[in-house]
Amino acid sequence: MATTGHEHTVKAFDEDIKHLRALISQMGGLAEEAIRDAMIALQRGDTKLAKEVRRKDKAIDAIEAEVEKLAVRVIALRAPMADDLREVVAALKIAAVIERIGDYAKNIAKRTPLIHASDGERIEAISLLPAMAQMAGDMVHDVLDAFSARDAEAAIRVSERDARLDDFYDSIFRTLVTYMVENPRTISEVAHLLFVAKNIERIGDHATNVAEMVYFAATGQYLADRDTDTAEN
Repeated sequence: MATTGHEHTVKAFDEDIKHLRALISQMGGLAEEAIRDAMIALQRGDTKLAKEVRRKDKAIDAIEAEVEKLAVRVIALRAPMADDLREVVAALKIAAVIERIGDYAKNIAKRTPLIHASDGERIEAISLLPAMAQMAGDMVHDVLDAFSARDAEAAIRVSERDARLDDFYDSIFRTLVTYMVENPRTISEVAHLLFVAKNIERIGDHATNVAEMVYFAATGQYLADRDTDTAEN
């Protein structure tokens, strides 16, 4: 049986959507790797690995540009409607967020030589940051899985974890400030560690932003509206 023009268009659109999801997944994998490697570099004082994290950030930027081109082409040529359009727009926005997450990992890597510049005693809070970064990285991983599966409930679960990450940040912030007050000679190093902690906290915020986009793409409703309804019931 011959393929109709409509069937061909639908098949082509499905292929474009699969490609968009694959690009987002690829970006996410690179961002997760960047977070992990940046923290390893920070712990070990590995300036070579820190430079590698910064170099690889260009790959994330390149994929974001590819996502933008494909999303614009899909909207222009396929004229998607309703939930299909939401998914394309979500992919476009999510790519921009992942690019920012990659930037945060790159910023952390930039701090490695500055934190390890002195030969002073090791600041114990450095050992706490990888656990915080793991939590943030897991949020990124899980929310991108939710996007791929169009799983609104999984997106909600990711957004709910942001409060725990914020609490972790607050605890590390207090620990570092106390240490800095008690050891004034460490002010410079502690300031850099505070910057790292804040960057990790922002990664969690961005994962939550992606969760909101995933929820909207899957349901057509805003996640905040669901929270309001739940509170009223």
